Amino acid sequence: MKKLTIPVLFIGTLVMITVMAKTGASLKTSTTPKGILNLEFAYDTVKTNTILNAWAATPAVNNIEAAKNNTYYDFLFLSFYALFLFFICKKIAQLNHSKIGLLIANGALAAGVLDIAENLGMLATLSNHSSNTIALFTTFFAAVKWVLAIIAVLYVLVGVVSLIMQKKLNQLMA
Repeated sequence: MKKLTIPVLFIGTLVMITVMAKTGASLKTSTTPKGILNLEFAYDTVKTNTILNAWAATPAVNNIEAAKNNTYYDFLFLSFYALFLFFICKKIAQLNHSKIGLLIANGALAAGVLDIAENLGMLATLSNHSSNTIALFTTFFAAVKWVLAIIAVLYVLVGVVSLIMQKKLNQLMA
């Protein structure tokens, strides 16, 4: 199973990206062109109320429920992407003897934890428990999560290229 951990987590990440894109498609409106990301970065109640009103105004779909469901799916998604990024960054760091890579791997896990906090804030907002504090913390957690996740993805991309150049790519999957 250890050999399959990284591929299984990668496939799970891709599957969940697809699921979340489909379940969150109706959340992209003229007011919320980035869908759920607009709620992640709505840092005050003026912004969250604008988003909630835009989603409530769609008669064909209950977008508030769609946003809640999309957020619930994100709990599964974050389990896949955070663990995938952790294990792949850790493996690349070990192959390249990189202490920074191990730090980035731990940052990927931290991104998952921050994603949980962000999701809880969004669920509170979607359940009419919005406040400026919840909105601000949700945005803060989202911003730090994205920074850590992007750093991890960039580390993986650079690390894979480095391993290809060193002809060690087969060791990555071992």
